[in-house]
Amino acid sequence: MSKPADATNYIYRMGTAPNTRVAVTQKNKIYGYMVNASSPGFQQMGAVSEFGHDESRSVEPVRGVGFGDQIAELVPGVTEPMTLTLNKTLLYALNLFQAVGYKGGVEGLVRSLKHHRWPFDIKQELVFSEIAGKYDLDGAVVKNASISSPQGNGFITPIRALFTFFEGCWFESYSASYTSDAAIVAENSSVKVTDVIDGVSMYGEFIDTGLAPIGANGGAGKGFSLRFAGGSQPAVGQVA
Repeated sequence: MSKPADATNYIYRMGTAPNTRVAVTQKNKIYGYMVNASSPGFQQMGAVSEFGHDESRSVEPVRGVGFGDQIAELVPGVTEPMTLTLNKTLLYALNLFQAVGYKGGVEGLVRSLKHHRWPFDIKQELVFSEIAGKYDLDGAVVKNASISSPQGNGFITPIRALFTFFEGCWFESYSASYTSDAAIVAENSSVKVTDVIDGVSMYGEFIDTGLAPIGANGGAGKGFSLRFAGGSQPAVGQVA
């Protein structure tokens, strides 16, 4: 069941959003491989009520006997799988399983997590406001969104967006609530993510994440911790 055209279904009618430098939820678009979509690739999900992501990892201190109450170094541990919160309002012809590509609802038998045999991907597209896209990017690497601003309005066209791809996702939990004191049926889910990428950058050991004390050309980096100043020796005025 593909998403109907905006002209034939008011549910998917696109509205406008304020032009601010602060990011707003109205410009955060969520995409999935909608089952039986009219065109291949990601399709924007409709009626998403909440989307969020959360991850954590332990950071363990290293200490040495005889050196007082002092931390020698903090060592990051293994990162736990990222968790997405993906909640949606249930539509008769399109539920959350269908929105990410499973043949559920009116499309097939998928009714339970045990029916999910393959992982799915989710794309997040944070569309920049026209004022931020024109004045604040300053050489930042962002992609073009799937929409364009009208010509002749004094702002850039097309609109820019920040893309994030969540790969190899599995539902960890799913619930739908039908209550006597509320008309709307809410679908709530928790999703585990295998990996997160931007779809553009070179991925690997030497990816440029910033804060490196050594630049790509072997020279000094920029903005690194004072711990690495002067070959990791105490800086002038510091006590060894």
